Amino acid sequence: MAIEKSVLVPDIGDFDGVEVIEILVSAGDSIAVEDSLVTLESDKASIEIPSPYAGVVREVAVRIGDKVSEGTLLLHMLVGDSAGDKKAVVERSGQLIPDVPTVPDVEEKSDSDTPAPGSGDSVEQIVLVPDIGSFEGVEVIEILVAEGDSVAAEDSLVTLESDKASIEIPSPLSGEVAGIVVKVGDRVSKGDPLLKLKTQAELQSAKPAQAHPDEAPAAANSPARVAGSDSGRQAGEKESRQPPVLARPSDLTGRIPHASPSVRRFARELGADLAQIIGTGPKQRITRDDIQNYIKLALRGVVPDAPSAGPMQLPALPEIDFAKFGEIEERPLSRIKKLSGGHLSACWLNIPHVTQHDEADITSLEAFRNEQKSAAARQDIRLTFLPFLMKACVGVLRELPEFNSSLSADRGSLIYKKYFNIGVAVDTPGGLVVPVVRNVDKKGVLELAAELMAISQRARDGKLSPSDLQGGCFSISSLGGIGGTAFTPIVNAPEVAILGVSKSAFKPVWNGKEFEPRLMLPLSLSYDHRVIDGAMAARFTSTLSGLLSDIRRLLL
Repeated sequence: MAIEKSVLVPDIGDFDGVEVIEILVSAGDSIAVEDSLVTLESDKASIEIPSPYAGVVREVAVRIGDKVSEGTLLLHMLVGDSAGDKKAVVERSGQLIPDVPTVPDVEEKSDSDTPAPGSGDSVEQIVLVPDIGSFEGVEVIEILVAEGDSVAAEDSLVTLESDKASIEIPSPLSGEVAGIVVKVGDRVSKGDPLLKLKTQAELQSAKPAQAHPDEAPAAANSPARVAGSDSGRQAGEKESRQPPVLARPSDLTGRIPHASPSVRRFARELGADLAQIIGTGPKQRITRDDIQNYIKLALRGVVPDAPSAGPMQLPALPEIDFAKFGEIEERPLSRIKKLSGGHLSACWLNIPHVTQHDEADITSLEAFRNEQKSAAARQDIRLTFLPFLMKACVGVLRELPEFNSSLSADRGSLIYKKYFNIGVAVDTPGGLVVPVVRNVDKKGVLELAAELMAISQRARDGKLSPSDLQGGCFSISSLGGIGGTAFTPIVNAPEVAILGVSKSAFKPVWNGKEFEPRLMLPLSLSYDHRVIDGAMAARFTSTLSGLLSDIRRLLL
């Protein structure tokens, strides 16, 4: 027998008159314990009120905009054996609630022609590609699940990548992966099958409206709730195509985006930047639809770059039709260049760069290296100049620890690192990557040379792991094998400096009596002027030059 329960506002602290900004359920909805019912917002925070019972909503007692406090009635529920009887709920509430349609983007295939709701019969669902805008043939670059995996609603299934962005497709339902239809490299469009999902029939009948809790308020008042309303259905379709509202740079200065915890979680899963979106909900609150529309624009490449925090905004570059000037060929950027491009832009725009140029006499060091090459070759090691340079840099970092630091998140202090991990730029077919060699201070030159060979090969083969690219203290970019006399490397934040070295060359150097040929190595040190001043930078290159001219000084 079903029992009617009243759900009240629980203890929410000392707040009184907190506004209801979202109602996440409606009469007739089946809900479980801890499912969110409403969202409240005070001047300081927002909170979703969970259900203390499992059952069916009989009546919602509040409306959006109402002010509530601890003990205020939110809704009435039916709990117990017949709580799932929707007909009984309809009779009690006096509302007409037709059958809820199947979850969008899922094609249902049942093992039985008429599975009984709540019976637990297995139902096979075909998960389809949802609406991703006007794209056709978007490439599958990752499959994140395997056959037999259990997935929850909103767990990521596959990653798609267009020319402009990548997006993870979430599961619309909970269940077990029964089969995967696509493979990496396939191209898919809206409506194409992705995989088979085995679910329970009782999940489909008992809780269809909870697949997307943040869309529940719209569903409660949508034309789908009124049978035979063609005009309402057309209005609903028009509303679903409402263009997203994106934040202009001027709107974002000092602005904190407002969104419920579930919407924030949804945004994190899809990689959406809430700071770039102006919500269409009450008080510009960001909804689930706003996130989905943002992702569609990202796939089209029309989402604006995150603006700088200051009042000065960069003007947009004009779009030019180069084809009108002559024949052209368009080639997509590699994945590495797409990912590194945003990071390099952010580093260049946010860090006040200064570059100090100098030279180091490496005549003796180069002679010593050539003497040791044959001994290294017997161990299948290619002994280059770079391991010697890394050891020399560690020596300078010990003497000038500001170069082995990072600014704190609030920019109010420096974090000094007691370890010495050096990032080394590696040229690969897909673009430049900077793997990190750890604990350089604890390794010998031959050990470093062997590790550089291995990590450089993994970089060229595209087999670097995320951990290979993290934890650097200081970076080196060497163009010595290619050429050039000097350049300005970009500081790799959160590091505060990077050393660039160009091609060494013999030059006449005055020794006090005569000119003699010496092998000189050009040095280009770029640094963050918020942390390092010009005098300190000059001391760095001077000290480094001294160590390279006589590597024995590292033993002192």
